[in-house]
Amino acid sequence: MIKFAIVGCGHIAKKHAEAIEKAENAQLVAVCDKIPESMQYYKEKYDVKTFTDLSDLLKDENEVDVINICTPSGFHANIAIQAANAKKHVVVEKPISLTLEDADAIISACNENGVKLTVVHPNRFRPAIKELRAIMDAGKLGKLSHADATVRWNRNQAYYDQAPWRGTKNLDGGVLMNQAIHNLDLLVWLMGDVDQVYSMSATRLRNIEAEDVSVGVARFSNGALGIIEAATTIYPKNLEESISIFGETGSVKIGGVTASFVEHMDIESLTEEEISEIVERVKADPLGKPGHQCIIEDIVEAIKTDREPIVTGEDGKRALELVIKLYDSADSNEPVRFEKNVEVNS
Repeated sequence: MIKFAIVGCGHIAKKHAEAIEKAENAQLVAVCDKIPESMQYYKEKYDVKTFTDLSDLLKDENEVDVINICTPSGFHANIAIQAANAKKHVVVEKPISLTLEDADAIISACNENGVKLTVVHPNRFRPAIKELRAIMDAGKLGKLSHADATVRWNRNQAYYDQAPWRGTKNLDGGVLMNQAIHNLDLLVWLMGDVDQVYSMSATRLRNIEAEDVSVGVARFSNGALGIIEAATTIYPKNLEESISIFGETGSVKIGGVTASFVEHMDIESLTEEEISEIVERVKADPLGKPGHQCIIEDIVEAIKTDREPIVTGEDGKRALELVIKLYDSADSNEPVRFEKNVEVNS
């Protein structure tokens, strides 16, 4: 049995607790939050120990194997590094951090201490996305032309007013960092490294420091192009999250409110019957096993078999880097290249 502790008992922590409860060989044994009242739910429902100080948790609860970090994003790095130095494996909510320097520090701390690190990007485990990945891995789309990643959601002012850190640049970020980063993780996971981006962003409708709408374009290292659109300004509710991939011998769009359905699929090497089977298979169970549960079960298996988690710290950093480069481009009003690819593509 792998034993877990949750740090930060806000909204997302409940998903972690439920995932741990449902996952095989996993048990929630402790929670930590500066506000004692925030931990009462977990104490009553899961009969766990409670701590208001992370240091006390790391000292007292020697049986804890994994620390799940569910705090505002700006606090991820300090907590992850403390956990790694205490020889605890780390599950960190998206984004891995708000800066590349912090992401590198987290990854280094986990590597130096020989502990596993995974970032919560659960959309990879959705049935429709898994079908798309299998099709692409088999080369059925041929040479890739371009991709489109779209998040058209609503987060009203009341959402941002729930807590003073929401919508701030130092602790939260805007629509790219907070909402769209899951879709951007899929974009990079499916299309490969990004070479260059050009982006514009604005704060149009919400009274926040960060952006509530962003549009941009990207060039991938393989030469394919990408279109990125993200907004929390959609009236009156979430409209869609989608990812579309277009290639020489196939095109696929995964859409719906949360990128869970096959909205279009036309592939040269697949018959209409084969495509229909995929569409209906996804439609029968569009959400599949909850993504957070998949993340928990994967880290358990990674610990037991001493392998890398499916979503690594480097994966989390790649999604973060795309967001940061989009921010840099919007701030400078110029295209921004990715340093690691400059020499190869220049």
